[in-house]
Amino acid sequence: MDEREFNDLSEQIFARIERSLEANHEALDCERLAGGNLEITCPDDSVMIINRHAVNREIWVAARAGGFHFRLQDGVWVDTRDGAELLQKLAALLTQQSGEVVRLT
Repeated sequence: MDEREFNDLSEQIFARIERSLEANHEALDCERLAGGNLEITCPDDSVMIINRHAVNREIWVAARAGGFHFRLQDGVWVDTRDGAELLQKLAALLTQQSGEVVRLT
């Protein structure tokens, strides 16, 4: 995958995350950062950052629970360590960090 395709595909998943949070989780504040990355602020003011790592063609998540890297495999963004799908892992991390049950669609 070239850089343009990576940027297009990562933008699609970022927009999906942003739409889902804004539609279903008012307690979480999702903001776009420079470069289109996402910053999600929880009710306790803790922050989660989701950003692109173009060199590796990965999406990186920085959460209270640690750092996670996701790579596109067969059309799905999966954790490079345990194979978990991005939206499921992100929902679990946000649930843990925010104390609110989070579902991403």
